[in-house]
Amino acid sequence: MGFKYRFAYYLVGFIMGCFFVALVFSGKDTRCNYFPNARVLNDLRSKPFVYSDKALEILNQKWVTEKDIKNTLTYGDVDFDQSNLELKKGKLYTIEGKTLHNQAIVLKVVNYAEKAELIDIIKAPQEAN
Repeated sequence: MGFKYRFAYYLVGFIMGCFFVALVFSGKDTRCNYFPNARVLNDLRSKPFVYSDKALEILNQKWVTEKDIKNTLTYGDVDFDQSNLELKKGKLYTIEGKTLHNQAIVLKVVNYAEKAELIDIIKAPQEAN
């Protein structure tokens, strides 16, 4: 069997395999969160998100917005040294991120079984260059 025929058989099998994989995974909400940071942030985003009175008070000061909080919950870094602490039948997570104006912020979020609650927003000190 010549190279052309072997390549044709390979190509047909490869295309059928791609079609099968696309058929199996289409329509599913498949995520590949292998690292602890991604797992924690995905878990917090997937639950109903509520704000404490203190967090609402800070949001009303207008130096931080809900968009900043959502961006931090998507792209932020979980500080595991200060996180995963038991608090009020949930676990406290400390997440570091930035606002749209490049101001460093720290979110304190309690992860309950049925919801996630933002309890505090802290303006982090600027790093000296």
